[in-house]
Amino acid sequence: MKSSKALIGVLAGVAVAATLGILLTSDKGIKTRKLISKKSGEYASDLKDKFDDLFTMLTDKFDETKKGAEKFTEKTKV
Repeated sequence: MKSSKALIGVLAGVAVAATLGILLTSDKGIKTRKLISKKSGEYASDLKDKFDDLFTMLTDKFDETKKGAEKFTEKTKV
């Protein structure tokens, strides 16, 4: 879980750095806005994929734990 938080933090940092880098370039406004829009869409898509992966991983872990608890309960019934 800690590694996923670190990954999200890194992705957010990269997104902020890229946006600042784009804003500080000397390109024309329209070109800069298009580039920001494109990059933010890419980062949003990547972040969504990471959240989907995290959700799937957590769901799988929950299901495994639930099955383990059910098996344990069945074994301990008298």
